Amino acid sequence: QVQLVESGGGLVQAGGSLRLSCAASLRTFSIYAMGWFRQAPGKEREFVAGISDSGTTTRYADSVKGRFTISRDNAKNTVALQMNSLRPEDTAIYYCAAGATIVAISAYWGQGTQVTVSS
Repeated sequence: QVQLVESGGGLVQAGGSLRLSCAASLRTFSIYAMGWFRQAPGKEREFVAGISDSGTTTRYADSVKGRFTISRDNAKNTVALQMNSLRPEDTAIYYCAAGATIVAISAYWGQGTQVTVSS
């Protein structure tokens, strides 16, 4: 059974930083593209960041470019999202996801972790 487990969420003041982590039970983790999505109250889930299976290619939503960095460790089956210069509008539940390619990261989902940024 595939499991993606997020951690690292919490409450932070605007301008602060958080680092999210996702541990994957995928047997062949290194063949999956990984990504982070988020869903704010009353809004649809949106793409935040993605990383290719090898880690050589990344992509970001315009709203987080220059502030967030996605990375992965294929030896540990983990993917991380470093979030700097956080803003109140970054408040959401953040989900880890795995998929076939960096533009199709939707095969498996985690349960989500709450990030709240206070002004």
